[in-house]
Amino acid sequence: MTHRSDAAASRTSPAPAGLRVFLTGASSGLGQAFARHYAQRGASLGLVARRGDALAALSAALPGRHLALPADVGDAAALALAARTYIDHFGVPDIVIANAGVSVGTLTECAEDLHAFERVLRTNVNGMVASFQPFVEAMRGRGSGRLVGIASVAGIRGLPGAGAYSASKAAAIAYLESLRVEMHGSGVRVVTLAPGYIATPMTAGNPYPMPFMLQPDDAARRMAKVIDAGRGYAVVPWQMGLVASVLRALPNPVFDALFARAGRKPRDLPL
Repeated sequence: MTHRSDAAASRTSPAPAGLRVFLTGASSGLGQAFARHYAQRGASLGLVARRGDALAALSAALPGRHLALPADVGDAAALALAARTYIDHFGVPDIVIANAGVSVGTLTECAEDLHAFERVLRTNVNGMVASFQPFVEAMRGRGSGRLVGIASVAGIRGLPGAGAYSASKAAAIAYLESLRVEMHGSGVRVVTLAPGYIATPMTAGNPYPMPFMLQPDDAARRMAKVIDAGRGYAVVPWQMGLVASVLRALPNPVFDALFARAGRKPRDLPL
């Protein structure tokens, strides 16, 4: 197994030799930034996404030895096969990052949006469960590891025109909390990350202000520190954590009045 280091890697928190990371949603945005971050730290990556060509190009561009594992996280059988392939090559991962997610504007009144609701929830919630499931028993038996779920501040309060996305991220936060308690005392840490706005294709078309926007590599670096520490929950960046705390504390009438006319994500985006 080939490991490389550079000045950037030396500035990161030290990683165990042979760090193994299984990452979904790896082909673009935050997932690609995570891949770059951990490859620079000498990790052996399992890169999962729907676009096999993009994964192959990413894998070839990264230092070290990695596996491109094309799969849709909405397909539990395909994910299980990807997990077995990774374990056969590198062993049980030290870190599993369930990063894959989709977002689109939705309205309950529109029958044509029912498919979007189903797709968003299947990817963002069921896909997270399916990403972890193949590894939980082995990690528990070993007594170590990180199960990392990428949620969102959008899951803290329901946003207008984003019912599917907000619901999926609220469900992810609650699911990860349940899993964290289930894994208590096992040595396996469950980490819930709730990002604010990150400059990725997912946010590129948002027609409203996006405060405290992070670039993907900066976001991945900050989140990796949380993962290293094994913290149970963190909003990144911290400024969005303050915003989230205020929003959570607002009485419903105040929240409703403030957000009723807020900008909304476009509908009919590709999923």
